[in-house]
Amino acid sequence: MASVTLQGVRKIYRDGSREQVAVHGVDLEVADGEFVVLVGPSGCGKSTTLRMIAGLESISGGQLLIGDRVVNHVPAKERDIAMVFQNYALYPHMTAYDNMAFALTLRGMPKPEIETRVSEAATILGIEDLLQRKPRHMSGGQRQRVAVGRAIVRHPQVFLFDEPLSNLDAKLRVQMRREISRLHRQLGATMIYVTHDQVEAMTLGDRIVVLNAGHVQQIDAPMMLYANPRNTFVATFIGSPPMNLVSGILARGSGDTAPTGGADGGKLHFRAGDGVMQLPIPSSWAPALAGRAERAVVLGIRPEELELAETAEAGVVSMRVDLVEPLGNEMLVYASAGAVEVTARSLPRRMPPQGAPITLRFPPERLHMFDAETTDSLASRSGG
Repeated sequence: MASVTLQGVRKIYRDGSREQVAVHGVDLEVADGEFVVLVGPSGCGKSTTLRMIAGLESISGGQLLIGDRVVNHVPAKERDIAMVFQNYALYPHMTAYDNMAFALTLRGMPKPEIETRVSEAATILGIEDLLQRKPRHMSGGQRQRVAVGRAIVRHPQVFLFDEPLSNLDAKLRVQMRREISRLHRQLGATMIYVTHDQVEAMTLGDRIVVLNAGHVQQIDAPMMLYANPRNTFVATFIGSPPMNLVSGILARGSGDTAPTGGADGGKLHFRAGDGVMQLPIPSSWAPALAGRAERAVVLGIRPEELELAETAEAGVVSMRVDLVEPLGNEMLVYASAGAVEVTARSLPRRMPPQGAPITLRFPPERLHMFDAETTDSLASRSGG
């Protein structure tokens, strides 16, 4: 196995005098044996980045290293990588065995060695009884296992996965995620995986690279992305339902207009919706928010961190129920106060009727704060 290093890697498509930058200077170090996931919406550059690593797209700028070797101009077949595609890319007229053995046969590998490698891969994936079947006689999950097996038999330095589960149904995707995670642990292989599904990214990756419009937004461990998003894009892309974002200002006041009791003594508080929401700001945030009084900010809080409250107190906002979605083990409550709208996730209980009043507590230690112009994080889970 080997590490993969991207140093300012860019991709520019040119059409005459026009240029379109698809990937803007990606810097990434994937350690030997690490599982890294590239995630983002359609058109963010994740598949293009993977294809540059594979050698299927040329690199417009920067350097790409596999191990200690610069491979910018090395043909794909000489990079010692194996790629698993979204559409399986199996030969329909060949059996599973022949599909898995094909690349090894082209290399002129001795037949006994081919048989050993295919048998080992089939055992790892639990498809020994499928080896004599053709793709048309297999389910989607079985075809995907064969496609993964075709990659395993090559003993590559790096495995690349390009949205391999997107054609499967929800139940099978969960099963295949478990199998790919188990495969990574068993092989100890370097794996780079592309998906648009943030749940897939969170459950598979040692680290996640969040991309948007060709720019890297944040690289971090899954729970660090969830707990400390660098900007509003990451905050809303990671997590389902996404983080609530409320636009407002950081205000100072005597508290006479703060029905929740959250603004007194001239301390900073967050105000939104013409005063329908006023929340105290933890004193520990003072350094991060210095000089921002009366400036626009965006407050963030995750739906599962909003709390149903019984009494009016600091950090509590009176709202109205717009919709309740019962999901069995939980319920989602959509609520509003004036122009302020939030989603709360709660354990199942007696569901409030639509239009009913509801009080929600915004725990200060769970709040995030973002700059309204740059969308970058100002303070996150600072406590206090």
